[in-house]
Amino acid sequence: MLVIDNGTVLTVNDADDVYFGGHVVVDGNRIVAVGEGPYRGSVPPGTERLDAAGMVVMPGMVDLHYHTAVGKGLHDHVALLESLENFWYPSIRALDAKLAFDFAIHGYAESLLCGVTTVNDMYRRLPDLARAAAAVGIRVVLSNDIALPEHRLDSLADAQQAYRSCHGSANGRVEVFVGIEWLPLTSPELLRDAAQLAQNLDTGVHVHLNESLDEVETVRRRFGMRPTELAHESGLLGRRTVAAHCVWLTDHEIDLMRSTGTNISYNPVSNAKLGNGIARAPAMLAAGVNVGLGHDAAESSNTHDLFEIMKFASLVQRASNQDSGALPAEQVVRMATRNGSDALGHDAGRLSQGQRADVILLRTNRAMFTPLLDGDKRHLYSHLAFAANASVVDTTIVDGQILVRNGELVHFDYAELRRRANDALTTLLKRIA
Repeated sequence: MLVIDNGTVLTVNDADDVYFGGHVVVDGNRIVAVGEGPYRGSVPPGTERLDAAGMVVMPGMVDLHYHTAVGKGLHDHVALLESLENFWYPSIRALDAKLAFDFAIHGYAESLLCGVTTVNDMYRRLPDLARAAAAVGIRVVLSNDIALPEHRLDSLADAQQAYRSCHGSANGRVEVFVGIEWLPLTSPELLRDAAQLAQNLDTGVHVHLNESLDEVETVRRRFGMRPTELAHESGLLGRRTVAAHCVWLTDHEIDLMRSTGTNISYNPVSNAKLGNGIARAPAMLAAGVNVGLGHDAAESSNTHDLFEIMKFASLVQRASNQDSGALPAEQVVRMATRNGSDALGHDAGRLSQGQRADVILLRTNRAMFTPLLDGDKRHLYSHLAFAANASVVDTTIVDGQILVRNGELVHFDYAELRRRANDALTTLLKRIA
């Protein structure tokens, strides 16, 4: 059992309760108590207690659209299609088991250090990614990069095999969805078969949709409809689908997302850096669509820090809509936690009894939290959304296990993981030169 006492407990529950000087109690991988004041219940011998005085205790964050990082900082000034063709696709075609594992374990560890407890990772070589996730302890949803054979990425057979070998591993922390790279590399027949495979496997779908105007026009010219319309006609949309980006949605396409219960990952930093535009996130939310947040790939955002993503998520909407009230702090925090968890069908993303114990503790004795009014919930939310960054993360707990303590990985030497990632990039660049 684990008892967290004396913290400012940000529950993100239905009532949006915040307990100043409250407690969270974990038994196994579940939260068994949350409330005001110190915990007064009985505990068995050997119970660990964490004194969270001066800290925020909140749900772990969910990175809803994620690609394992390969070469952050190498292609900072090119558009999406050029980046894909000249670097991304050659690099992921050149992966082997060791490279995939080394890139993934570093990325997952970095996410844990940033307070992210779940990632929705579309990449390749899923068994190697699953091994990395199991080793580091993070919760992952993995999906292949499925495309037509001529693009030399992944197939439906790869996805089926990955599901059979990886889904449910690491005590259920590893799941496998069916992943579609993007619609210009597919056909209506492939999309229908992918939707059928997801149904047969009783799993979800992860797909890029409407990311750029080039994509929209290519799909419209080739198939006679826009990407989201084609995805809908093919049966890909639904409550177990995460559609990434969705920058260029019409009102009709937003309504398709709403009516099917499809979830959207809003990736503001990546969309801005690649020059793809600004997604209509306020309109999506107003329509009743569940919208979470993602960093995409570190190549297109240069960060795994969802605090930074939260800030950009709100500020770009305020600038583009000339509306200082767009995406308020409370809403973007919910997008980074509960909305992402709901999109993946996880019983996490909020601190309440019975939920999975994915919890983070944040230090408030930092300049970015100063000044902080005692007992002021709105002031706290403001600092989380607009001032904080990953340096405030003290503790990261996934499935009841402490994986980051005092800002350091518990089970790994981060310097060694960084060395392995650097060596992997050097090897990769030689292969694709």
